[in-house]
Amino acid sequence: MPFLLAPGPRRKRSAPASTPPPVPPARRSGGESGPSPHRSAFRPDIEGLRAVAVLAVLAFHAEIPGLAGGFVGVDVFFVISGYLITGLLVREAINTGRIRLGDFFSRRARRLLPSAAVVLAAVAVAGAWLTVPLRRTDLEYDVLAAALSVANWRFVSQRTDYLAAGHDQSPLLHFWSLAVEEQFYLFWAPLLAVVVLFAARAVRRGRAVRAVVALVTGALVLGSFALSLHWTEHSVSLAYLGTPSRVWQFGVGALLALLPWHLLRGPRPLRLLCGWGGAAAIGWCVVAFDASTPYPGYAALVPTLATAAVILAAIPGRGERNVQGAYGVGRLLAGRAPRAVGRLSYNLYLWHWPVLVLAEARLGTLGWPARTALTLAAVLPALATMRWVEQPLRRSRTVSELPRRGLAVGVSAIVLPVALALVVGTATLHLMGPATPVDVKGLPPGAALGPSLLGAPSGDGPVVPNPAQARKDFPPDRNCQVAPEVTRSPECLFGAVDSPDRIVLLGDSHAGQWFSPMLAIASQRGWALQELVKQGCPLPQLAVDSPQLGRAYRECDTWRADALERLRTQPKPQLIVIASLNRYTTDPELLAAAWEKTLGPLRAIGAPIVYIEDTPVPGTDIPACVSGAPDDVAACAFKRAEAVPADPLARRIAAGAVPGVRAIGVNPVLCPGDGPTCPAVRDRILLYRDDAHLTNVAAVVLTPRLERLLTDAGALPAATAPGASVGDGWTELLRDDFEGPAGSRPSPANWQYDLGTCYPGCPAPQWGTGEIETMTDSTDNVRLDGKGALEIVPTRKDGAWSSGRIETVRSDFAPPPGGVLRIEASIALPDVTGPKAAGYWPAFWTLGAELRDGYTGWPGVGELDVMESVNGRDTVFGSMHCGVLEGGPCDEPVGLTSGPQACATCRTEFHAYAVEVDLGAGEVRWYLDGRVYHRVSAGQMDAGTWKRAVDHGVFLILNVAIGGKLPVADGATAGPGTEPGHPMRVDQVTVKVKGGAVRGGGSGPRSGPVSGSGPVSGSG
Repeated sequence: MPFLLAPGPRRKRSAPASTPPPVPPARRSGGESGPSPHRSAFRPDIEGLRAVAVLAVLAFHAEIPGLAGGFVGVDVFFVISGYLITGLLVREAINTGRIRLGDFFSRRARRLLPSAAVVLAAVAVAGAWLTVPLRRTDLEYDVLAAALSVANWRFVSQRTDYLAAGHDQSPLLHFWSLAVEEQFYLFWAPLLAVVVLFAARAVRRGRAVRAVVALVTGALVLGSFALSLHWTEHSVSLAYLGTPSRVWQFGVGALLALLPWHLLRGPRPLRLLCGWGGAAAIGWCVVAFDASTPYPGYAALVPTLATAAVILAAIPGRGERNVQGAYGVGRLLAGRAPRAVGRLSYNLYLWHWPVLVLAEARLGTLGWPARTALTLAAVLPALATMRWVEQPLRRSRTVSELPRRGLAVGVSAIVLPVALALVVGTATLHLMGPATPVDVKGLPPGAALGPSLLGAPSGDGPVVPNPAQARKDFPPDRNCQVAPEVTRSPECLFGAVDSPDRIVLLGDSHAGQWFSPMLAIASQRGWALQELVKQGCPLPQLAVDSPQLGRAYRECDTWRADALERLRTQPKPQLIVIASLNRYTTDPELLAAAWEKTLGPLRAIGAPIVYIEDTPVPGTDIPACVSGAPDDVAACAFKRAEAVPADPLARRIAAGAVPGVRAIGVNPVLCPGDGPTCPAVRDRILLYRDDAHLTNVAAVVLTPRLERLLTDAGALPAATAPGASVGDGWTELLRDDFEGPAGSRPSPANWQYDLGTCYPGCPAPQWGTGEIETMTDSTDNVRLDGKGALEIVPTRKDGAWSSGRIETVRSDFAPPPGGVLRIEASIALPDVTGPKAAGYWPAFWTLGAELRDGYTGWPGVGELDVMESVNGRDTVFGSMHCGVLEGGPCDEPVGLTSGPQACATCRTEFHAYAVEVDLGAGEVRWYLDGRVYHRVSAGQMDAGTWKRAVDHGVFLILNVAIGGKLPVADGATAGPGTEPGHPMRVDQVTVKVKGGAVRGGGSGPRSGPVSGSGPVSGSG
């Protein structure tokens, strides 16, 4: 802010240090080479004009309705500063033949820096108490930048960086204008000093100095204004905050001081019109301008020239001492009240914004009445600072006697806040932990299905990434998310760049956040990934404005057209993945039409197109919140209704209104359930890097889920064949995603049917424990649904029940010596409950391979019930059978069971059920959605029983039984009220092993179905 006051009324005891030496009277009468422009007399109207400027800024920051253009107060200050400083320097040059830079900077230092230092120190200390640690770190960097007078460039770098958006406002944001002014002083005073050196020998020094400086100033004004127009068109943040684009406003004030207005005798009515017209124009700007006004640009001419008009109206002409007049605007501005506010304006400007921002950091967002009250409250510290800091140092004989003392005061005023910022900032960084990038190779594996984010429990510990890491956890795609001003993406090929096959990732930054998963998926298949992503640019053909550019986002339209044309002319990719923020417009018809303009050319390419539903938008700085609540991350949950609105495109795709495009989404795991809030952290994974984008860590953890969704959607082939490595040390032995036409049978390469009521030759009249169904291979009972799921459907005809039971062709699924076998399925239970579900008994389980050879050794050969449920309860359970028929180490025929596990959505949603046989750890573990809920250890039985039960091959079984002892034991049995036709749906089955040497080799069935009594428990 330009707060360089003209020297105030002289004290009788001494002249202020900033007052130029006395000049001969003849020089003060307006002679051409005298000390004008424009005399050293105090201008009370300018002090009052500063009051107008600061009140406009305060009204703008308080968000008082109708005063949204109050930001023009800064322009007023810049013009005043250019006028006063240039007049001061030129008078000194004319009177003495040189400019004493030491004196000049000493006066500026003791006038401006001590008050600023007090505010910066207060903010540094208050920030440690009122702000969360991550915000505190940002704040201390702001203190450093403000103390060193480079705050404007720090804020330029933040506001022109689209990917750094979403942070809370800085309490020191207003220091940008102080930095601009300080940089102007550092440039302007030495420049004038050099000009004076060349003009010092001129016969008529005043005229020469004024003429040369005016020419230099005119050139700078024109150049700076042209640059301002250019930057306003291409980078509004740079135009608004950058020093070069503001120099012209100081220059306008300088020309007021340089040109020979003092030689003119203007008609008083013209002066009145000039002054009141300028004041009215400033007021009009305050009322008429708002955030949509392209600024500074041409619009800044109005407040700048208006301020010049007010100043010019009161410049004395030839022979005049005072031209205020009874009716001039200067008379009003020179009143006691405006001057009092003007004297306080510098300190009031310094204090009001930190008070507002720090109060909101503690209290939350405030309305304009509360903000106005806080702004008024800032008068108290402003008065105290002026009374006890600014005025004593400014009037001190000791300090003003020698320039070096004033400079020492200035240096001290810089060192104090810098030291405080370093101390507080260092302590905060130590508290938050390292900000080094996260090693994604060490992340826990993500879950491919189910409501859990991770494939295994995450345990206790700090969140990953920590808040400091999250703030910088961007996709490692170099510069491929092109900035707003860029109109064409670079090549941006990753992975197997020489491969003719590739995945294309297309959209805005909400597409760019999927870079790491898409690269992993492409690399697993030996393909390339091509990224065509532009920041803030909607993929649907909508006309939008860019906040970074401050105008219509024409570069977006150019980039989008170029990206579509490149895809049209390049070889057809294997897959096009699109994503985009879904909030560019609230008009559904406009959005649908805009999407169609983009999807039409994409469909013409002929490649599969998958839309990833837009992810939650928290709307608040999540890493900052988590840094302040590391032990209570639930406090950072955000409102679901605002963060996850309906995705219009996803809805239209689901309704079949967008042919040729499939939709997938991960929001059920990012914002699970249907409660009012969404979590910021799940399974110790910090999900968001700002207020709208996922961390790269979260995206990496979601890779298995995205791959499954893409394969289930039929957009991708499976990445690996059985027996191939799938990462993290696992080797996949079986994976069936049940792809195929609706009504078809499951793959005969993987599955075979069990028929009738028991295995051939079985002495029991029914399967297992008295079930009443007959198993068939009819597609009425076992079929694919055409959407990537298997259905096993119990039916009833003429009172007789039929159902389906399939088992794997292979029976050699076994853990390697000392290794782990993992069997997993994604299952949705029959969606029926209450009396209608009486007797339903869906199951996923295993039996020992020896039963395939006719050996009737159950339960000794082992049975692992991965998932069972009865009678439509909202519970599931797992069991292990072993040993002997009655009693024994497995407490037969009950088995070592987990007991019921609550699962309210197991009937309506797919959940992940898994069992791991871990020979190295000597235990069997049961998982529900990645959470271990049951264990059986080798120590619970003798070594022989353990080995016989688990250390061998097994085959898998999927079935839905009706009736039997287990439903009866639960209190219900199948009867006339039991409703047929409700399927168990199976989305995927996988078998994989880890550790040791993989045994088995796909032996397939041995000598056909086995005979024997079959299991007593389970659903067999």
